This record gives sequence, C-alpha cells and structure tokens, in this order.
Amino acid sequence: MSMLTLMYVAIGGAVGSMGRYLIMSLVTRVNSGPFPYGTLAVNVLGAFLMGIWIAVMASMMPSRARDLHLLFAVGVLGGFTTFSAFTVDVFLLIDRGLMFQAIVYVLGSMGLCLLALMLGMWFLKFFSA
Repeated sequence: MSMLTLMYVAIGGAVGSMGRYLIMSLVTRVNSGPFPYGTLAVNVLGAFLMGIWIAVMASMMPSRARDLHLLFAVGVLGGFTTFSAFTVDVFLLIDRGLMFQAIVYVLGSMGLCLLALMLGMWFLKFFSA
C-alpha cells in the first residue's frame, strides 16, 4: 500500500463525509420527524451511485480503474455511506445465485451490527459508571 493510495482514499472520504453531512442536514430541515429520512436518503443515493460506478468501471481500462475506484468507490462513497459497499456485496451474492448466503448476509449484518451497537453502548455505560 502506497502513500498515494491512502491519499486517494482520504481525499475521497473527506468529500463523501461532507456530502453525507450536507444531504442529511438538508433532509432533516425538510422533514424533522422521528424517522431517519436523512440516513435513508444517503443510503439509497449511495447505493444508486455505486451502481452507476460499477457500470462505469466495467468500461474502463484496469490501470486507470484502480486509482479511480480507490478515490470514488472506497473514498467518496465509503465516506458517504458504507451501505453502498454492503449493497454491492449483496448484489454479487444474488448475481452468483447464492440467495441463501445473501439472505444470511443481510440479516446477519443488520442483526449483528445492531447487537454490536447495543453492546458498545452497554460496555461504555458499564465501565464509566
């Protein structure tokens, strides 16, 4: 891994994070109810942009595609939402005919991440008391 590789990811990640913040702020200003519309909007938009990116990558020369993939997919979309990478993984499993694995991955990811979040909160509360 080179310093240039890390710079692509870092610059892209900063741009993606700023985009996430701006879009979530805008959506929250329009609809400030209890449902997380901002997060939903970012996740759906991120998945849509990842779909476009995959189609673009298929038409690129591999030598150019790698650096651009690091900048845009890993950096920008990774900073914007890691959900876009998750949806690509699910799509690839489905595309390969691995429906059971796709379902396990979706349910496992959602369930385990929710459990991990609750455990992290419990851990902090338990050890800070």
